[in-house]
Amino acid sequence: MTFHDREEELSALTTAFETPDHEFYVVYGRRRVGKTELLKEFCRGYPHIYFLAAQEAEERQREKFVEHVADYFGDRVPRIDGWDDAFEYLGEKVVDEDVVIAIDEFPYLVAENDSLPSYLQSFVDEQVRGTESMLILCGSSISTMESEVLGHESPLYGRRTGQLDVQPFSFREAREVIQYDTEDAIRSYAVTGGTPMYLTLFDYTETLAENVQSKILSPTSVLYNEPEFLLRTELRNPARYMSILESIALGHTTPNEISGATGIDSGPLSKYLRKLQQLRLIDREVPVTASAKKSKRSKYSVADAFLRFWFRYVEPNRSSIEEASKIVYENTIGPDLPNHVAATFEDVCQEAIWNGIRHGMFDQYSEVGRWWYGEHEIDVVGLSPTDDRILFTECKWTAEPVGIGLVEKLRAKTKHVRWGPESREERFALFSKSGFSDGLEQEVDDSWTFVDLEDLEQMLSAGR
Repeated sequence: MTFHDREEELSALTTAFETPDHEFYVVYGRRRVGKTELLKEFCRGYPHIYFLAAQEAEERQREKFVEHVADYFGDRVPRIDGWDDAFEYLGEKVVDEDVVIAIDEFPYLVAENDSLPSYLQSFVDEQVRGTESMLILCGSSISTMESEVLGHESPLYGRRTGQLDVQPFSFREAREVIQYDTEDAIRSYAVTGGTPMYLTLFDYTETLAENVQSKILSPTSVLYNEPEFLLRTELRNPARYMSILESIALGHTTPNEISGATGIDSGPLSKYLRKLQQLRLIDREVPVTASAKKSKRSKYSVADAFLRFWFRYVEPNRSSIEEASKIVYENTIGPDLPNHVAATFEDVCQEAIWNGIRHGMFDQYSEVGRWWYGEHEIDVVGLSPTDDRILFTECKWTAEPVGIGLVEKLRAKTKHVRWGPESREERFALFSKSGFSDGLEQEVDDSWTFVDLEDLEQMLSAGR
């Protein structure tokens, strides 16, 4: 897979290794997010031992690890009886040579021997400390990495010198990969999300419809069963979690709605929701004007656009897809796709607002997010408490230009937003896929900002 972006992550690793001290970094994140490519790109520039663990018996894992170490130092492979011996052998070697030691898919090793973090504790304390070498532990099982490496009950707790929680690409970052015009790039991102592997699987010389049918709806394609594999990485029995993800993707966003759609009682449901949040598969959101800890007006969303797409269109239609995927696309997915893309468009607009704030295209706002109360909802609201300034934004993914009707509707909704003093400064922004009706900008004052797709692309490009 071609390596893209990750400049900040590479810079962090490079700075750490070039610091005159030992380093112990933890790199983790969801499957397919590009951790292995990041490690390989970093290791390319330095003396390194890169070991990719596999789901194998402990003895074979250990043999391979020692073979890697011996090969790097030009040794004959020594006889090793346990992990403590393996790390002692490695420790003797790094005393005289600064080297990056990267262990990828570390959770596979822990699954075979849960004492491994204790052996690594001794290795870090007694052998790596005092050198200028760098140990990196990397893994896709977020629960294992957080409990066995980062958790306060882990023997390794407090020993790391840094960590990278590798995230999927934002739209701005993914834009380098997506070789479509702006409109189709947003539509495509609404399907693939920001996971690098998913992005690079698409052939951008083909239409989006062709890519969806060949790369997702084909039962032989990698992405057809990808979410199931992703869940099995973390969960022994993913069935209930899958039903929750499907219900959220289909528009059931409050705990009561999810409970009603899945038949899972509220007590167990809260446990499942917390687990899905921990795994970065769903997001819990409260109105931007509310306290995340205190508010009971929470809504849930599937955290990744590809997972939203898959649970909305693929999982409910599996039988039909295996019989006639083209008909499913033409009759079910294609006609409804604008509704799915609209949610991603809101995310992209929010991303553009943040980038606009960073580069002086918008006033300063310290909080940006959705707002709702009862039947009233505003796509994006920005808050600047120090200046008593508030930004109201609507994002429209529609076939027709936006007109004065939306201006009036947005104005009407602002009175329901209880925030700041009556004298607060109110500003407005409209984002529209299809532009704006003739003369609209002349009908409003300079507190309004209008952003079409061309403006959106420029806003996201600022600072590149």
